[in-house]
Amino acid sequence: MSFDIALSGIQAINEQLETVSHNIANAATYGFKAGRANFATVMAGSKANGTEIGSVTQNISQNGSTTTTGRGLDAAIDGRGFFVSRDPQGGMTYSRVGIFSTDTKGYLIDSDGKKVQGYGPAVNGTLGAMGDIQVPTGQIPAVATTSVAFVGNLSADWSNKTGFSKDDPNTYNMVKQSVVYDSLGTQHTMSQYFSKQNDNTVNVYYSLDGGAVSATPGQLTFDSTGKLTGVTNNTINIPAQGGAAGGSVKFDYTGTTRFAGDATTTTNRSDGYASGAFVGVELAGDGSLVAKYSNDQSQVVGTVAIANFANEGGLQAISGTSWTANAGSGAALYNVPGVGLAGKLNTGALEGSNVDITSELVGLMTSQRNYQANSKVLTTESQMMQALMQAL
Repeated sequence: MSFDIALSGIQAINEQLETVSHNIANAATYGFKAGRANFATVMAGSKANGTEIGSVTQNISQNGSTTTTGRGLDAAIDGRGFFVSRDPQGGMTYSRVGIFSTDTKGYLIDSDGKKVQGYGPAVNGTLGAMGDIQVPTGQIPAVATTSVAFVGNLSADWSNKTGFSKDDPNTYNMVKQSVVYDSLGTQHTMSQYFSKQNDNTVNVYYSLDGGAVSATPGQLTFDSTGKLTGVTNNTINIPAQGGAAGGSVKFDYTGTTRFAGDATTTTNRSDGYASGAFVGVELAGDGSLVAKYSNDQSQVVGTVAIANFANEGGLQAISGTSWTANAGSGAALYNVPGVGLAGKLNTGALEGSNVDITSELVGLMTSQRNYQANSKVLTTESQMMQALMQAL
């Protein structure tokens, strides 16, 4: 009887050593959760008859340390939750490993090649349906300029001007250029010639690419404190040319002042842009997947989903870093990062293993002592049996 009990102890310790060894081997594996072998008593009727490994559980709830990588498609979850991926059979798997990339078709995939799940681009403030996230890798079309925001100080020290001519600098106080784009993305230069008329009024004459000046000038009116009180004729028609459609550009002078001192420009920004080629994609802290283009534009093409569970400890492990849902864990609750129970994303970083090497080494030494004790029982049992046989 004691021989069988000691043998069961050795077998259980061997299984425990496999778990400890697996933990130590994965101490540097991103997103790995340490396992623990749980001993259980083997019963023969009402009598104890040795031991066995009753279960192996993972410490899923304890997060590992965060390692900065600087890579735009790496992300660690700061808090609870799991990234969601879909395998080729359509099954959902959950992981803390945020190592992402795009495949040849532009789909966002995880380190195992599974398609990462998330929400489509928002329309009128509402996120799209949840599913595969595909990054458009072609060019984005040009957008024609429709408005230019110009903010500055038109000096109250300027002298009055009359008889405007863009070819005569003595007939205006200041000229500023703004970049505008037509419907094909061709860049044009819109010049603004500021000409003070009196203490309260500044005229603005507009010229496209050095051509003819607008027939009717814009007019900016200020009060005695230098505050802008009115703007007229600040929309300029753009003729169709070079195959591009015609349009119009409105200048917004909100915030412009008329104070004494130097004339300054603090804002000169148009809303159009040329077409651009795809140059890369990266994750933002709110889970947005941001595609970037060669024209310095960017657009959100999706948002990664985070899954939470009522009992994450009940998840079924399919590896040391990924799990599937079951009745014990409850159904997945999906959300965007930072909303509800879902943790925020720490981009350009990865979560490390939660293995405590010191604890594992202490466990190894404990297992060694237990192994030696059970081996001693077997040796003693063998010696007793030999003595008994010799006595007979």
